[in-house]
Amino acid sequence: MYMEKLMRLIEMTPLLLLLFLPSAFAGHDYNQALSKSILFFEAQRSGYLPHNQRVTWRANSGLNDGKASGVDLVGGYYDAGDNVKFGLPMAFTITMMSWSIIEYGKQMGANGELGHAMEAVKWGTDYLIKAHPEPYVLYGEVGDGNSDHYCWQRPEDMTTNRHAYKIDPSNPGSDLAGETAAAMAAASIVFRRSNPAYSTELLRHAHQLFEFADKYRGKYDSSITVAQKYYRSISGYNDELLWAAAWLYQASNNEYYLNYLGKNGDSMGGTGWAMTEFGWDVKYAGVQTLVAKFLMQGKAGLHAPVFERYHQKAEYFMCSLIGKGGRNIQKTPGGLIFRQRWNNMQFVTSASFLATVYSDYLASSRGSLKCAAVNVAPSELLSFAKSQVDYILGDNPRATSYMVGYGNNFPRQVHHRASSIVSFKVDPKFVACRQGYATWYSRKASDPNVLTGAIVGGPDAYDNFADERDNYEQTEPATYNNAPLLGILARLGGAHGGYNQLLPVVVPAPNPVVAKPKPAPKPKFTPTPATSSNPITIEQKMTTSWNAKGKTYYRYSTIVTNKSYKTLKDLKLSISKLYGPLWGLSKSGNSYGFPTWLNSLPAGKSIEFVYIHSTSPADVSVSSYNLA
Repeated sequence: MYMEKLMRLIEMTPLLLLLFLPSAFAGHDYNQALSKSILFFEAQRSGYLPHNQRVTWRANSGLNDGKASGVDLVGGYYDAGDNVKFGLPMAFTITMMSWSIIEYGKQMGANGELGHAMEAVKWGTDYLIKAHPEPYVLYGEVGDGNSDHYCWQRPEDMTTNRHAYKIDPSNPGSDLAGETAAAMAAASIVFRRSNPAYSTELLRHAHQLFEFADKYRGKYDSSITVAQKYYRSISGYNDELLWAAAWLYQASNNEYYLNYLGKNGDSMGGTGWAMTEFGWDVKYAGVQTLVAKFLMQGKAGLHAPVFERYHQKAEYFMCSLIGKGGRNIQKTPGGLIFRQRWNNMQFVTSASFLATVYSDYLASSRGSLKCAAVNVAPSELLSFAKSQVDYILGDNPRATSYMVGYGNNFPRQVHHRASSIVSFKVDPKFVACRQGYATWYSRKASDPNVLTGAIVGGPDAYDNFADERDNYEQTEPATYNNAPLLGILARLGGAHGGYNQLLPVVVPAPNPVVAKPKPAPKPKFTPTPATSSNPITIEQKMTTSWNAKGKTYYRYSTIVTNKSYKTLKDLKLSISKLYGPLWGLSKSGNSYGFPTWLNSLPAGKSIEFVYIHSTSPADVSVSSYNLA
């Protein structure tokens, strides 16, 4: 397969020793957990299920959604254990799945799961496109939580109200429109290489939705009041406006959005809120993490003082996670983040994802986390995220896996309509609204359908958990529990691979692309061909550029590959016309060699080094080497 060849070609040894931790990640099968966590999304699908549907106990549902309003709203995801399509958590789910792929798509590709992950994103974005039929109109909910919760039915049997609720200029919802803009923008990065036309369409919707959100200010649950009981926007909409701007800048490189973050950071709370949580409602910690990344990339420009304040708040959040902050996050005796009794796992996976990416951002910039008077190595953040994932997968006082279908001891009575009722394909006899409660909800037995990969709400503040279907606070799953977990599992399962998380993102295509797009400008490669006399190739490309004080700086990535069938040792590189800092090699006299932690390069493997200066690429050539 194309992806397998690609991964063999660009698999790299780590740039930093602290990122090379494969032996530490041997306790759980993170790759298996990743596969299962992606599979869960197929159980949550609404609409016409595709021919390659792998969760075969599900069938088509919600086929008239939007019809009464004259719009096609078939598709999308049910948020949790019910049959309502809530726009705000669905959009956040898409954003976080996309972010997971953006950061760790290469590791997903090596595991063979990138295609499935991208399909999961597209199932959501296809629906979001339908839900945005006009620039200033966005449908934010299909179904009503009150009537839906009165019934216990399979999605295939729904008899509940499927009214569609929208926001528009007269009934605004900046938080909903902002989050949906963020989702579209993030997803546009995911599909930029494999489906450029679709990527462009997503970005167009994102621009329009941001304009709508910013121009017509208001909380969405004041317009879609039926959402208040289930997904009330307590934090308001300023965090979503900043969040959307950050994602639009990352997707488009349009300075308008960078300036928006700079000009509004103080007034909208981006630099002011010191957070200890991150989730579908409160996005500040996510914004602060992304802006800190922009700062590390050297993109802040005139906004550097403001971006530094975002950065400080990002570090406050990270320090609170590892117990070294001014106000530390609460943990259970077993070490799990604890925010609230009802679906606490959503905060565990989201916070752990931020810790994972921030660890890699710091490592890529050769920085450290500053907590009070202590400097903390990036690896400590990654170790913390790993501890949370390991707890979820069974390393906890109850020895319970909170991922359904992973391990031997996992929840069997999940608060989930579809999994708790016999499959429509096994017994198509109609299950009436209240009949489901009498026959299936109250049944003290394992679910007839295993909801593989679902992350349930999890234990209480004392690590206690009751596997009972009516214990919805602990046994109900949600899409936004799983979405951030995809990235962490990919990172832990695939290690780091030497990828610099501060370099521009290129998500590989999961399958061969027939017609390759011709973006402009296209990065230029300067390869050194491998021959029998020189079995080492050198490829350089300019990955990004920026202006500072009237001068243009360029970041170059250089990949050195051992094309021989033997192990490469004692490599010496000659680098001339270099006028800036270089990372990833060690210097000895006038030549450069392997970094200190690397003695050799196996056949077919590569290393990457990076440098920055203000002119054309440096001249890089091989001076000497040995093959053993």
